[in-house]
Amino acid sequence: MHDLPKLEFLSVDCLVMHEKHDEQRAMPLILRMRASGVFRNPPVVTPLQDGSKRYMVLDGANRVTALRLMQIRDALVQIVQPSDPGLALQTWNHVVWEMNAARFLSNIRSIPGVKLACLKDADPAQPSLDEECSLALVQSCRGRLYAVCSEVGNLQLRVGVLNALVDCYKDRARFDRTSIREARRLQDIYPSFCGLIIFPQFSINDLLDLAARNYLLPAGVTRFTIAPRALHLNYPLAELAADKPLEDKNQALYKWINERIAQKSVRYYAEPTFLFDE
Repeated sequence: MHDLPKLEFLSVDCLVMHEKHDEQRAMPLILRMRASGVFRNPPVVTPLQDGSKRYMVLDGANRVTALRLMQIRDALVQIVQPSDPGLALQTWNHVVWEMNAARFLSNIRSIPGVKLACLKDADPAQPSLDEECSLALVQSCRGRLYAVCSEVGNLQLRVGVLNALVDCYKDRARFDRTSIREARRLQDIYPSFCGLIIFPQFSINDLLDLAARNYLLPAGVTRFTIAPRALHLNYPLAELAADKPLEDKNQALYKWINERIAQKSVRYYAEPTFLFDE
């Protein structure tokens, strides 16, 4: 069998987010967990590099938030290292719809210190955190392409601009994540389509540094892929909520995992897999 993912109990207090999230999404998750009585998929975390013994949540921010709202002290997580060859970071784009197209662009132009530069190149390079006039790209519903320009210098301030950019539409329109970069492919899918935002590529070290300083990216921008990934663990929720020392919880977890292996209940899929019971 392939080496098992590293599963461990950690205090919820030592887990930090790297992007904003919608706490309203946590309540349906709480209801599902309480109804099933199990903790299905462990969040994936990686240690910060600042010596604080804290961990950045790569995937599972809503699950961590749900545990906090339930006042459960400890989280069952999968730990990966930033240098793990199975860990990769990609960037989502945002498709925005059900908003007036002119107002969509006007709101972006109203961000302090931001200008939109119209581009002639129909297929420009990926936006860059290091370039003054390519912090992000905006494709309008009319097919025009704009670069988001800002003179702010350091990484933290540029992340602030990206947050202001998303704030322009996140509460005024509907938006979704997409890997598509061509607006024309989205116009027939999304009613009242008004624009596509293409974000710059971050590095894992960027995110570790930002999270350690409590700077958050906009929601729905980062996309982590983790291999191997522990899924469908279905660990008893009562064990997470139990008032026991972390050491005792981890010992019980290791025993439970070994029992599952002995029962041949753990299976490794080497090939890309579609799950139809999520």
